[in-house]
Amino acid sequence: MPTEQKRFNPDKLLEKSVEMPAVMLDKTLELGNKVTQKPLEQATAGVKRAKNYWHALGPGLTTGASDDDPSGIATYSQAGAQHGFGFLWLAPFTFPLMSIVQEMCARIGMVTGRGLAGNIRIHFSRRMLRFVTLLLFAANAFNIGADLGAMAKAVQLLRPSFSFGWLVVGFTLLSLLLPVLMPYAKYARYLKWLALVLLSYIVSAILAKIDWGEALKSTFVPNLSLNKDSLLLICAILGTTISPYLFFWQTSQEVEEEILEGKTTLRERHSATAPEQIKRMRIDVWSGMFLSNLVMFFIIAVCGWVLFPNGITNITSAAQAAEALRPFAGDATYYLFAIGIIGTGMLAIPVLAGSSSYAVSESLKWKGGLHSPLKQAHAFYGVIIISMLVGLGLNFVGIDPIKALIYSAAANGIVAPFVLFFIVKLASQKKIMGHWTNHRTTTIIGWATTLLMTTAGLAALWSMF
Repeated sequence: MPTEQKRFNPDKLLEKSVEMPAVMLDKTLELGNKVTQKPLEQATAGVKRAKNYWHALGPGLTTGASDDDPSGIATYSQAGAQHGFGFLWLAPFTFPLMSIVQEMCARIGMVTGRGLAGNIRIHFSRRMLRFVTLLLFAANAFNIGADLGAMAKAVQLLRPSFSFGWLVVGFTLLSLLLPVLMPYAKYARYLKWLALVLLSYIVSAILAKIDWGEALKSTFVPNLSLNKDSLLLICAILGTTISPYLFFWQTSQEVEEEILEGKTTLRERHSATAPEQIKRMRIDVWSGMFLSNLVMFFIIAVCGWVLFPNGITNITSAAQAAEALRPFAGDATYYLFAIGIIGTGMLAIPVLAGSSSYAVSESLKWKGGLHSPLKQAHAFYGVIIISMLVGLGLNFVGIDPIKALIYSAAANGIVAPFVLFFIVKLASQKKIMGHWTNHRTTTIIGWATTLLMTTAGLAALWSMF
């Protein structure tokens, strides 16, 4: 039987013709959705990762940021002004050293559930601990005084009519009342956000239009010309970068975080530490130290690029560095530098006073911490108050800020090797740290850092005589 041929249907042809534009539009939209959906998903995932990363940051970020206090800024500015890009290599050199030390401190706090001074008191000499604590208190008080003065001078750069004396008093009261009156959880968030003020130094360096090729070359292929003055400046940078107050603060803040999570007793905090906690802590610590050293790099770079070629080599304060930069780098760099001094002081001063209080309180077995209300920890907050009042008084008794920093550096130079010895010993002992004891490489780097800081401390003392 012959196959029946399909009949020509004009209506069907018309329908197909009319459908064609809509079909093409549909295919175009479908393709567009496929093209845009993947980047959108990637962008959403990127935002989520950024949020998770930010939430993972805590004590390590705060500790690293507080290391770049106004006194440190003055030291880094002096290095750039006197030697150009010559000391940029110190930023990548000190980064792993301070990161490994701070990680050991954090691990000690997390695993033992005690602060650094509490562990030293239990496992080592109490007499030595009290000697170290006394020097730490003195060094921090001198540093607080210098930072308060620097903050007041920075405000005067912006508003010259403001009184230096009232500014120092105002900053002291503000720095004192925030940790006393604010609940710890809220105060920790305040310090964390305040750390972002360090970005002002990165922006100021970008605005200065630095020759980054030359800067990077000097960073990784340094041209060293070591003499007495440059060696002392290297020691000063090491002292202000790997500082004892950071050790005590980091350890105690890890304990504070555990208390915030509900582990209010030593037994609860001394329970097994999960690998996820250690991983999160390492991200936090290494990120904080990276930010700290990155800012050091940019401060040395901008002063080395702007001040050194113009013969401005005598920088004695952070405020003076801002003033010196203004004619050559412009108002934006000037204002960013001044704002950075104020912000970093607001971050560093409570950390300095708090680390003294943790050390003294744990040495003498006094109860308290920033998690405790004022009524329950009079002795703890009393040390904070006394530290800040001593720092305040130093600005009115005629002590030169530079001398205050020299005294602080000398005290830190004596304290740092002792405390580093205790840190490496504690973190290396299995009976104390259990599963989370140091790896051999970590211990080797810890002892090398201890030797380096011993040399720097002796050099700082030698320079005073």
